[in-house]
Amino acid sequence: MNIRTKNTRTIRTATTITALGIAAMMLAGCASAGAAEPPATDAATDATAGLSVDEIHLGYFANVTHAPALVGIEEGLFQEALGDDVTITTQVFPAGPPAIEALTAGAIDATFVGPNPAINTFIQSAGASARVVAGAATGGAALVVRDGIDKPADLKGTSLATPQLGGTQDVALRNWLTEQGLKNDTSGGGDVHVTPTENAQTLTLFQQGDLDGAWLPEPWVSRLIIDGGAHVLVDETDLWEDGKFPTTVLLVRKDFLDEHPDAVEALVAGNLAAIKWIDDNPEEAPEVINGAIEKETGKALAPEVITRALDNVTFTADPAAGTFKTLVDHGITAGVQKEGSIKGLFDLRILNKLLEADGGTPVSAGKLGED
Repeated sequence: MNIRTKNTRTIRTATTITALGIAAMMLAGCASAGAAEPPATDAATDATAGLSVDEIHLGYFANVTHAPALVGIEEGLFQEALGDDVTITTQVFPAGPPAIEALTAGAIDATFVGPNPAINTFIQSAGASARVVAGAATGGAALVVRDGIDKPADLKGTSLATPQLGGTQDVALRNWLTEQGLKNDTSGGGDVHVTPTENAQTLTLFQQGDLDGAWLPEPWVSRLIIDGGAHVLVDETDLWEDGKFPTTVLLVRKDFLDEHPDAVEALVAGNLAAIKWIDDNPEEAPEVINGAIEKETGKALAPEVITRALDNVTFTADPAAGTFKTLVDHGITAGVQKEGSIKGLFDLRILNKLLEADGGTPVSAGKLGED
């Protein structure tokens, strides 16, 4: 496979698509975000003309919760969807806020990111900044702590970490602490001191005894447990109805979606192809995902870490839009987000067109946008 990618450097899945369907849909056009219906186009014409861009800048994290991005790049699935005349330039971020900064500045066109940074940019821009066009993963986040902490009250006076202030796990921790009656603030004060810390540094500090725990995404939950001797105090799955909460979505700049819907369609199709590849290759997927993480971080995960991490994540193109109003409330409670409407945050028309063309079930925007 001709991969022209430039880097700045038991698995459960849902909402998949057949390989034959992907090949056909690479050639199908889509409407701009302002159109009521994506129009049908002539496949032969589109195949000859190619996409409306010659380069796409895509962001993601070197986390297990971003496995569709890792697999999509590593296996050339995004490149296959985009075609040989389009170059993919990727940028790996440590957390959501810097990814959003790059998206807002136009340095990247799309990014895999947690839901709360997506919500933040949408509200702060009054809906002008970006749209969620697909999901990627649900689950795979937890609060892990040292020995001697067995209930919420034991956390008083402790120091906990999150990947970054205003990120999805930061919001989850601060909201949960507040619900438990434990005061915290964005300057690190209160009953529990919450310190945003880069994930690798969190592991080191925890191993040294300088941190009492952290609310993290996979594989860092599993790393603190297996490499650091931590245990789970709160599995975020237990806090949501049916255990379903979004961890990663595919977010696209609104102006890029408006100007290049064909390129966005290819990205969404590549995401679907990656989810399917993970589903179809349960034996090979851990090795490929781990290899991609090693490329970006310089260190592979231990086999027991990648196995445990993948077992706690579900890969799905459904962004779980029905949870986002609750996530807004959590961000406000956490003190890292202002109030505002998220109506219009989702544009799932391209995703649903691809799903329906393959005989799949469309997903809902939860009355928060187009589906």
